[in-house]
Amino acid sequence: MALTCTSVYPLLRGQTSVSDIRVLIVDDHAILRDGIRSLLERQDGITVVGEASNGREALAGVEVLTPDIVLMDIAMPVMDGLEATCRLKQTHPEVRVLILTQHDNQEYVTPLLQAGASGYVLKRSGGREVVAAIRHVYEEGAFLEPGVARHLLRDYATSEDEVSDRPSLTEREHQVLELVVEGKSNKEIARALVISPKTVSVHRSNIMAKLGVRNSVELVRYVIEHNLLDLNTMP
Repeated sequence: MALTCTSVYPLLRGQTSVSDIRVLIVDDHAILRDGIRSLLERQDGITVVGEASNGREALAGVEVLTPDIVLMDIAMPVMDGLEATCRLKQTHPEVRVLILTQHDNQEYVTPLLQAGASGYVLKRSGGREVVAAIRHVYEEGAFLEPGVARHLLRDYATSEDEVSDRPSLTEREHQVLELVVEGKSNKEIARALVISPKTVSVHRSNIMAKLGVRNSVELVRYVIEHNLLDLNTMP
């Protein structure tokens, strides 16, 4: 496995800060990696520590470069993003995987979230959305493309009557849950619902307790593992 010169280039320039979000870009298309790197290098607080062209290179890169976030494509030669995510989360559970792909159907989304991916953003999103997704995954632990999140929560709500033993959430908890899954912070949720951040924190704690999960990533997995996600009917 040969890491690209990008692996050390930021360090040589002396631009890496201990507080920066360290990102490893994994995609088999060099032109796309170049574009993403150019985008991220213009952002304050984000450092691109390296690149990889497939999952096998990504696993080796994580060992050397210690990224906070791996920005992972799905369809790649040698080792695809799903297998790489599974192996990465087994060996380095602290590293968060944000999937960046063109695929938005259930065939891809569900297995990746079950494998431990912390977020899912589409390549057709704008640069601002990609940067926001990286920051949300780093700060809040999870991020889903808003359209995917809305559909996920719609399935959650419509299927409640079909599962008698599912914990019951209040209307407000449903509202908070939707925004949490979209990757919103407590302050953002508070502004959206016109309540205090402390109240949001209480609702989040109640939701986690009812569903038996500990964080936003486990919350997303709970919904997925209970067969509540069907992206095939998305508009």
